[in-house]
Amino acid sequence: MNLPKSKRIIGVDLGGTKVEAGLIDGTDIIKKKYALIDNKSEDPMVVINQIINVISDLFDETVKGIGIGIPSLVNREKGIVYYVQNIPSWKEIRLSDILQKEFNVPVYLDNDANCFAYGEYKFGEGKGQDNFVGITIGTGMGSGIIINGHLLKDANCGSGEFGSIPYLKGIYEDYCSGKFFKTNYNKTGEEFFLQAKKGNSEALKAFEEFGSHLGNAIKTIMFSVDPNMIIIGGSVSKSKEFFVESMTNSIKDFPSIKSVKNLKVQFTNTQNIAVLGAASIFFDRTKS
Repeated sequence: MNLPKSKRIIGVDLGGTKVEAGLIDGTDIIKKKYALIDNKSEDPMVVINQIINVISDLFDETVKGIGIGIPSLVNREKGIVYYVQNIPSWKEIRLSDILQKEFNVPVYLDNDANCFAYGEYKFGEGKGQDNFVGITIGTGMGSGIIINGHLLKDANCGSGEFGSIPYLKGIYEDYCSGKFFKTNYNKTGEEFFLQAKKGNSEALKAFEEFGSHLGNAIKTIMFSVDPNMIIIGGSVSKSKEFFVESMTNSIKDFPSIKSVKNLKVQFTNTQNIAVLGAASIFFDRTKS
């Protein structure tokens, strides 16, 4: 059942090259907008104004709040964004203040991986699961931690960065994201996915290796957080049929047999999770 119009929220997913937003009524996205951004400009207001334009196309008097997911560290309390990936001009932006002044509604920010995790809790695979970790595997690796039904409230929005933990000759992100295929095979995950579907032996071997590394990352998460569920999303997760077996086998040698038995590993099926996840931050902050 949809929420009353008085509860409509706008979710905004900011990437390094685009901004996408949706007007959410209950669990439904009733209108969406999308725009490329000028991430090369030295003036930070160029991208800010592009975000404002996208939101303006969705905004009306029924909107009660805005949630934004951003690929960077943020100060949740003050609404400050720091050093956004692929937007060099954004070194320290008081984005909440700017947008609240523009639209006169509360604006909440969080890291995009945190938005993914809470979006799954509110709208997707994580419904009814109060303790889990959401992992995004795409061009990089990000994670969000849900504890007792809320995002883990940390000091600097930096917890859950499992991809930055040292691993083998680098960090987990080097082996558990699209970087693995580019670095080791000079191909994209999408290229290998298409080749794996045709039975290409090199592609199949690459995904098998990838799954083993991802399983090792999940074991590190289990040691750190001991969740009852892992939810995986991101562009590389669409290739799950080619790495899920090796990932599962890698997890099996975790020293606690009970933890392995109780752990559920799910892949997201939630449509528009980036936009829904951004909107869900409003509910997390307002306890709606």
